[in-house]
Amino acid sequence: MITAYPHTPLNGPVDFASRLTAAEDWTHAALEARQEGLWTPTETECPVLSDVVAATNPLHGGRLPPHTGDSVYVRLGRIRNWAGVLRLAARAGGWELRPVVGTSPSSLTRPLGAADLLSGVYALAEQGEQWQRLLMATAAGLDAAARERPPRRTRTLEQALAERAPGFAKDLAATEAFFTGPGSLEDFWPHLG
Repeated sequence: MITAYPHTPLNGPVDFASRLTAAEDWTHAALEARQEGLWTPTETECPVLSDVVAATNPLHGGRLPPHTGDSVYVRLGRIRNWAGVLRLAARAGGWELRPVVGTSPSSLTRPLGAADLLSGVYALAEQGEQWQRLLMATAAGLDAAARERPPRRTRTLEQALAERAPGFAKDLAATEAFFTGPGSLEDFWPHLG
C-alpha cells in the first residue's frame, strides 16, 4: 500500500466551490475561444486532447450523474484518473499546468491554449486525488474500528465519509456532472478537433 502521496496539490488547500468555479470558468473560456476562432488547436494540441478523451472514458454506460448506483471507489476513481491523465497530457504537449483557482481566464494577456484548458480542468481533477486520500483514511479507520470491536450497527463507507467531510456527497455529484453530465467536458471535447 502506498502511504505517501506523490503529488502536491497545484492549487493548494482551496475549497471545493472555488475549484468547481475555476474549472467551469476556464473550460467555458476555452470553448468560447474555440467557437469564436480565437483558439485553433495546434498539431500538437489536437492529438494530445484526443488522447485525454480516450484515457478518461468514464464507462458509465450513458447514465446521467450522480452515479449513486456505483461504489464510491469507482466514482472517485473516475475523477481521480483525470488528474493523472492531465499531468501526462501536459508533459506530452510540453506544457506546464498552473494554478488557476481565483484567477479569471480574462486575465490572460495572450490567446488561450491547451495548457490553460488543462490547468482549469486540473483544478477540479486534483480534488479527486484529495478525496481519494480521505476515502483511504476513512476506510482504514473503519477497518481498524471493526478489528478492535465488531460494531453492532455497521456504518457504511459513505456514512463515514459524510461524517468526516460534510457535503461530500453533494460535491462528488457536482464533480461528476462537470466531467460527464449534459453540457459537461464529455460534450465539450468533440468541439476541439
